[in-house]
Amino acid sequence: MAAAACIVALLLVLPAAQADPYTRQALGLSGSAENGGLLFRVNCAGCHGIAGQGLVGPNLHGVAERKNSRQLIQQVVSGRTPPMPRFQPEPQAMADLLAYLNGLV
Repeated sequence: MAAAACIVALLLVLPAAQADPYTRQALGLSGSAENGGLLFRVNCAGCHGIAGQGLVGPNLHGVAERKNSRQLIQQVVSGRTPPMPRFQPEPQAMADLLAYLNGLV
């Protein structure tokens, strides 16, 4: 019964995530790692460290190997892992942030 509930939940959640216009728009844009770095330092470095090395929040080096771009957007927008706040910049700014995060190796 629990497995069936999980399957139903996935069938409802996955299409909604793929249909999310904000995510689709951000993924359709080319991002600037330089602009994303500025956005990161202003909004994220307080918890993730100035170089993404982790403080209160986790180390983000290699995050693009652990999460795809859609998952990164959902993490940032939802703030689903407290104490991370919800944060939804304009789609271009999100594309820039993704470009920056993809460069953290």
